[in-house]
Amino acid sequence: MPDRKSAPNAPLTPRVLQALTRVPMPRGYQTRQADRVEDIDGYRMPVFRCQSLVLGSGAAGLRTACELKRRDRDVMVATGGMYMGTSACSGSDKQTIHTASTSRNGDNFEQLAKDLAAGGCMDEDIAYVEAVGSINAMAGLQYMGLDLPEDQFGAILRYQTDHDDYGRATSCGPRTSRLMVKVLLEEAIRLGIPFLTSATGIRILTAGTDGNRHITGLVVATKDFEHNPFGLAVIECDELVIASGAPGEMYRDSVYPKKCFGSLGMALEAGVALSNLTESQFGIGSPRETFPWNLSGTYVQVMPHVFSRDAAGREHNFLSDYYRTTREMVSNVFRKGYQWPFHAGRMMDFGSSLVDIAVHLEIRKGREVFLDFLRNPLPVEGGAPFSLDDLDNDVRAYLENNDALAELPIDRLARMNPLAIELYRMNGIDLTREPLRMAINNQHMNGGIDIDRWGATNLDGVYAVGEAASSHGVTRPGGSALNAGQVFGLRIAKHVAHRRRSHADTIDLSDVSALFRELEQAKAGSLSIAAVKQTIQARMSDSAGFVVDGADVKAAYGEALGLIEAIQRSGLQLRSDKRVADYFVWKQLALTSAAVLAALDHYIANGGGSRGARVIRDPSSPLVPQISSGALSDFAYRPEQDCDKNRKIIVTFDGKVLSCQERPIRTRDASPVYFEKGWGAFLREEIFETRDDDRQIEPAI
Repeated sequence: MPDRKSAPNAPLTPRVLQALTRVPMPRGYQTRQADRVEDIDGYRMPVFRCQSLVLGSGAAGLRTACELKRRDRDVMVATGGMYMGTSACSGSDKQTIHTASTSRNGDNFEQLAKDLAAGGCMDEDIAYVEAVGSINAMAGLQYMGLDLPEDQFGAILRYQTDHDDYGRATSCGPRTSRLMVKVLLEEAIRLGIPFLTSATGIRILTAGTDGNRHITGLVVATKDFEHNPFGLAVIECDELVIASGAPGEMYRDSVYPKKCFGSLGMALEAGVALSNLTESQFGIGSPRETFPWNLSGTYVQVMPHVFSRDAAGREHNFLSDYYRTTREMVSNVFRKGYQWPFHAGRMMDFGSSLVDIAVHLEIRKGREVFLDFLRNPLPVEGGAPFSLDDLDNDVRAYLENNDALAELPIDRLARMNPLAIELYRMNGIDLTREPLRMAINNQHMNGGIDIDRWGATNLDGVYAVGEAASSHGVTRPGGSALNAGQVFGLRIAKHVAHRRRSHADTIDLSDVSALFRELEQAKAGSLSIAAVKQTIQARMSDSAGFVVDGADVKAAYGEALGLIEAIQRSGLQLRSDKRVADYFVWKQLALTSAAVLAALDHYIANGGGSRGARVIRDPSSPLVPQISSGALSDFAYRPEQDCDKNRKIIVTFDGKVLSCQERPIRTRDASPVYFEKGWGAFLREEIFETRDDDRQIEPAI
């Protein structure tokens, strides 16, 4: 007879809870020493040499590094901070993969690719690559030691997530991506991959001209101040894989961990094209100044009491102003669990995105908003009291299937996801004793560096993977970002092994000399980094958040260009030689934020409408959300044009001017590939070639 610990529905032990939330990281990785030291204008410059350089140590970067090493490339990982990125620190709690029919929905690669690209603006070849590659991505992680949950027959357990009707998501708990980083880092240690830590990429070095330019190396800012006072070093490489994530620091209201800067500005400065910068995800989460985490899944599926508190300490049951009945209100709070990102269409018909609007407006009133797991929701004014027997059918069925019909939200949460309670407890917030403060945060950038189906960019030898890459469209199933990073980590390694670059170029030292001169001049700069940070974050959250206005975006874009000009004219102030990394990341974030606003302004000015996680307000539009008291007229919004789904906005920078152009999404020939014909193309390595017109862009509009 089984003991109590193994009995069905028995509580998880503290040991299990802590193992899945605290997740200690492995140590003992190799560090890389400089191959030589060069003298550049009187400065001693450490120079490292490798074939393949991966910038970033998150799940996508580590998978790429491991796959490159297996293909006998001399690979090195440079990172601004070990265990500090989005994968290791944030709420990436699931991976969305092909279901292999385990949920009995008849899934197939074509259907998964279609769903990945359902929102538009996603290249068909990339969508299919991610669908097909998801099985190998998952199997590789399992081989390396990721213990994905299984049933007694060995089938991976799945559940439904946002933008997913097939139940393709699987999870190891709230720290799924951190567990991925753990096993990938253990594999990197086994493979002997060396790391250069505290190394922030600041300048891509190239050789050649026009269409024949290629990567030669990367300048990094390190904490090694023995060789030169600024800590600059050069890494010579034949290919660079940018895996440094998204610019989470660009928004004030952000769920990203601190110091997530990304490398989009650096890529723009090197002439690398970006795409889909208009597409981000926003949704409810705990504020960044507390413990930033997405409040999706069971946090809201247990239907806690949602309330606000004003400066006088009075509580407000504010959601009752938006929904007509208690049942409607609590059922839509529940649906935020798998409809987590804000979506303009879900404001209509009293849908779940009215919750986001309500929270947004309460915060604008100067109130704080909370989830209280110790209380059931209060009824709407004049409505029936909350009852587990008075819920929409899908909500009631979900709770019944998970045996989660306990009396209080905290008990329902403990039944369905005790890890959620433990996660906040380990970060100083006890959900069993206090309400949880919430906000609307920027959570994910679906755009980034434009890539082809092998992860390559328009600059020869430069690749992008993970959130740095523009591998998503307007919407994506929750968890598919983790899958994309794993799939393209393997794809990039295969392509690099096929190309086997080996350039004999010497580094253009004039580029490095210019950096030293710039830093010397920056000591007399007049713009403080702190002021620039505050300006960028406030502008992006206030003018480029999930609610935008065309005129406001245009004005913000002009202000962003003005900031870039001010930086060029007056300079950022380098108050300490040891803050070189901060100097460059904020200078480049000024460019990145301007690029995002340029793309948004281009899109709206050419008739673009509300889509993904942004609502574009338009007082002349007939699309007006309704609330219990009538029309929410301030949120009348412009509808999306179907034609916009079939093209991507490309942003480039020539050193002076940001330009927006468009290209149609790449289509895929879906006709059957017969074995004999396909085998020949594989053996001749023709599968690695891409068409010259894959990156064709249309004239600027």
